[in-house]
Amino acid sequence: MNILHLGKYYPPYFGGIEKVNFDLVEELNKNNIPTDVLCFNDELVDVVEKRNYTIYRAVNLVTAFSTPFSFSYYKILKRIHHLYDIVHIHLPNPGGAIALQSVNFKGKIVVHWHSDIIKQTTLKNFYAPFQRALLKRAASVIVTSPPYLEGSDDLKPFKNKCKIIPIGINREEFVPNDKFLATLKNSYSGKKVIFSLGRFIYYKGFNYLIEAAKYLPDDYIILIGGTGELENALALLIEQLHLESKVKLLGKISFENIGSYFQLCDVFCLPSCEKSEAFGVVQIEAMSFGKPVVSTNILNSGVPWINRNEKTGLIVPTKNPKELAHAIKTIISDPNLAKQYGDNGQLKYLQEFTIEKMVGSTIQLYHDILQN
Repeated sequence: MNILHLGKYYPPYFGGIEKVNFDLVEELNKNNIPTDVLCFNDELVDVVEKRNYTIYRAVNLVTAFSTPFSFSYYKILKRIHHLYDIVHIHLPNPGGAIALQSVNFKGKIVVHWHSDIIKQTTLKNFYAPFQRALLKRAASVIVTSPPYLEGSDDLKPFKNKCKIIPIGINREEFVPNDKFLATLKNSYSGKKVIFSLGRFIYYKGFNYLIEAAKYLPDDYIILIGGTGELENALALLIEQLHLESKVKLLGKISFENIGSYFQLCDVFCLPSCEKSEAFGVVQIEAMSFGKPVVSTNILNSGVPWINRNEKTGLIVPTKNPKELAHAIKTIISDPNLAKQYGDNGQLKYLQEFTIEKMVGSTIQLYHDILQN
């Protein structure tokens, strides 16, 4: 079988969806399942990139409502779609979804439902008929967690074709960096370290984690890695609250150094506050290192499904700095509890959230739909 993955972007542009897309494509090809990629390209040129598979990067004509649209994307898809038995499209991606329905593809379609469209209501109203038609046409719909499936109004009419395949990660990607870890331990000697990581955007809730520092002892320090549109606002909040000694914005962390921060920390915290946080892969990354997790009770999201309350960490209400601080102190003040949660989380990662499980389930799904 030959597979084509459709995404908005693809590495070296890294977001959550792009990482899942990349991991699947790389591993499928390693498993001798020929898999190519079609995505948008921010540069003003079409690019065909040859690896052991082909990446078609279509020039982005216009971006509206944070969504790329491109006639070139459609033209490339029209030219190549007959080469594939399955098209696997990662959503949300309205431009890609409309393009896919505009070509006469005869094979099977797999929809990978990473998230509902939450914030862009104008776009969603325009796009809704195309989305429904695509879901109706799809042979199967991959959803990353049971709570997201149960809570998605968009998916309710199509639950019979939905398949739960949680996101999985490759722990071996986090290469040990003993020299950098030693530097970190020296820099934060005597501190209890809370680590958080993500894009600085509205639904990540980093402002609530920063405010939580007001309720933490002076020997606690919060380290937040990432960049984004709210970076200046978060830096200003730290300054206004006089928390410079208790909260550090680390900026973009190079991939080879991320593992050292997970090793360093006493607790990992995901303070996200909206359903746009559909899964929370960083929780799995922390759990793979045996770290306890504090995260939030986002209704109909996979976040509290991954981090089980009082099993792998603690769940607190969204947008509540005092509760975040209380949960962090509860874990850090009890080393036995922290180890219990960390050990449980590491076991849960090995049982449910490895890249091997994600890829194996996807390959089985491909075989199943081609046989029907």
